[in-house]
Amino acid sequence: MQGMDWSDLQVFLAVAQTGQLGRAGAALRVDATTVGRRLRRLEAAVGANLFEQTREGQVLTEAGEALLLRVERMARAAAEIDEGSEGRSASVSGILRISVAEGFGSWVLARHLPDFAGMHPGLTVDLVANSGFLSMSKREADIAVMLSRPKAGPIIAGKLSDYALGLYASRSYLAGAGSPQRSADLLSGHSLIGYIPDLLYAPELRYLDEIHPGLTPRLRSSSINAQHQLIAGGAGIGVLPCFIGNADPALAPVLPTKRIFRAFWLVTHKDTHQLARVQAGKEWIAAMIERCRDLLLPKT
Repeated sequence: MQGMDWSDLQVFLAVAQTGQLGRAGAALRVDATTVGRRLRRLEAAVGANLFEQTREGQVLTEAGEALLLRVERMARAAAEIDEGSEGRSASVSGILRISVAEGFGSWVLARHLPDFAGMHPGLTVDLVANSGFLSMSKREADIAVMLSRPKAGPIIAGKLSDYALGLYASRSYLAGAGSPQRSADLLSGHSLIGYIPDLLYAPELRYLDEIHPGLTPRLRSSSINAQHQLIAGGAGIGVLPCFIGNADPALAPVLPTKRIFRAFWLVTHKDTHQLARVQAGKEWIAAMIERCRDLLLPKT
């Protein structure tokens, strides 16, 4: 990084980590005007724009992401010299945005996320857990846990784990409507709960035909958490991931031999997968999945 001032690189790192000139200035104990001036000087030395100005603040450009990789390595090396430590946690900071399916985010990831946050006190984590995924190709998220491997785009993807789903109903519902003994029994005399067909955000969410052809839900929602509440409230029978259904003592499995299997995929962007915060997030998610294997794939 010949010709660049290390103090300017520290300003750049602070802006990349905080996302705003004012916050970076506060962290460095200088005013935002000084931060902006030093940033422009660095951009002139690099010969490229390092940030784009948005309503939320400063967002790294591709040139900025490339520079951040190098500056983070320098910062880690400096931290190891200063602190005599080979650990990475002290240098992991900034904002890590993780996009996940709603059920996995709510019932698995969120329950363990405090452990990760405690390991990296300088890191802000955005957990985006809803019906749909942010675009990895457009770098809307740093990490995504998806239901299938993206077929195209500048991404890196690897399979995390298979997981099981099954039919569940509340014990009160089964006491009143009876427990079906075979999948064909679901065609009549039972209320089914499921997704809204034309609002499915992934084809992997089409479940009922795998239980029995012709099954149609009468109560429908785009939210797996809403479906869980409907099932728990005694409204009918529906498919849930086992990590949701088995976690609710008010629910009982229905036709327990009828299992459906899907997979989670860990996806990052080729331009950012080596960033310290992304590497830390990937490693933690993979380790957490190993600990939760029995929840994802229960033996019974």
